[in-house]
Amino acid sequence: MNKIIINGRLTRDPELKTGGSGVEFCKFTVAVDRRKKEDPTDFFDCTAFGKTGVAISKYVTKGREILVQGRMESNTVDKDGQKRTYWGINVETFDFCGGPAGSAPSADAPASDGFTAVPDPEGLPF
Repeated sequence: MNKIIINGRLTRDPELKTGGSGVEFCKFTVAVDRRKKEDPTDFFDCTAFGKTGVAISKYVTKGREILVQGRMESNTVDKDGQKRTYWGINVETFDFCGGPAGSAPSADAPASDGFTAVPDPEGLPF
């Protein structure tokens, strides 16, 4: 199984493009902080196709927090006689999480981190 889930912020506005076959796709990069502040930030290049890509390009902007689920894919490119492998995420689904970086919630908006707690049907505490 190949599945990855990341939570981070867009480093720039998404770019919506149309491929040769007429399929729309959106490219964007997500910055994901590690637990410790002294650890480096990871950057993930993401591509979303079709309606998912159109929605991301329309509603998500630079600095906005997003949760992305998809699969990791590698692409080997021959540049100047040297083969290089690049890894990226092919986005299957996404969710909004919070607001833009540094923004305060509006007075009308309920306090939320973008996730809804679902009660455990068996009443287990974990």
